Amino acid sequence: MVIEEIIKQKEPLISIIIPVYNILDCLEKCVNSCRNQTYQNLEILLIDDGSTDGTSELCDKLKETDSRIRVYHKQNGGTSSARNLGIELARGDYLGFVDSDDFISEKMYETLLNTIQKQKALVAQVSRDEIDDRGSKLPDVCIPPKEAYFCKTKDFLKELLLHKGDCSFCTKLFAKEVIKGKKFPEGKLNEDFYLILNILQEIDGIYILPYQYYHVFYRLGSNTRKEDKNQFSRVFTDIVENADWAEKIVQKYYPDLQEVCIRFGLVQRLDYLLHIPVPRMTNDNQFYQKVKKYLRHHRWDMIKNIYLTPKNKIYLLLLSVAPKKIRQLHKWYREIR
Repeated sequence: MVIEEIIKQKEPLISIIIPVYNILDCLEKCVNSCRNQTYQNLEILLIDDGSTDGTSELCDKLKETDSRIRVYHKQNGGTSSARNLGIELARGDYLGFVDSDDFISEKMYETLLNTIQKQKALVAQVSRDEIDDRGSKLPDVCIPPKEAYFCKTKDFLKELLLHKGDCSFCTKLFAKEVIKGKKFPEGKLNEDFYLILNILQEIDGIYILPYQYYHVFYRLGSNTRKEDKNQFSRVFTDIVENADWAEKIVQKYYPDLQEVCIRFGLVQRLDYLLHIPVPRMTNDNQFYQKVKKYLRHHRWDMIKNIYLTPKNKIYLLLLSVAPKKIRQLHKWYREIR
């Protein structure tokens, strides 16, 4: 079905894809927030990614409470693997994604679909907030716009490269045709950024709404929020690889964003160097050595880049000279604070 025909439908089907893994304490709240949407013509796909804590059984129980819930059990393969299966199984004309430890406001999908139909857009996005395990609202990671607006592809990419935009698939509703044939990179974290860059090349832009209808439950122990500070999530290597991917896209399609993109690559590597455990900063760590080489090659960019903050520049210049010593000083400074 062509996209124009889908937009004309009064009540097209929305598929909500929820990857599930060992999330017994949060899943029911997440699913109920999807069930209670004011827009009712939807299906909820629970993709159980090999849970071992009773979550699999809970998925099956939830299925019995609502005919719109479909459950699929698979071997553990990670969030991207579960999402990819969800995309293959989805029957909807539009696709939405919700993480199983988060929840959504009841008007979220009605608002997104109305926007898409009214504006004839392929992708619409709400804003999000973050809630801690005590129920308190955390500072906004992505600042909501004051009013709804259409953000052109190039402008949206620039916002992402400045760490101001929202690359999350969970805050968006996509026409299925936009995602058809595409996959999230399996075995990776920060997978949303990688795929959104591919999708941006095929759309004019994204309609962005100010309403904070998606609620991120921020808790320790998830893939990117480790309780043990000595643990090193692979997200910090993946964000560097994504920076390299962004650089290739910018060079090919948006050469006038080169300076913004270099800033992005430097900041991603700064994040990596500020999180890698000092014992891993060795000569035989090839990835670490490549990061060092990149910094030393871009020292002049650190100085002249107008998008870097003075603090960024100082840290980057110091780390490009003596990364291990600076990290040791940085660790010591944080401990005495």
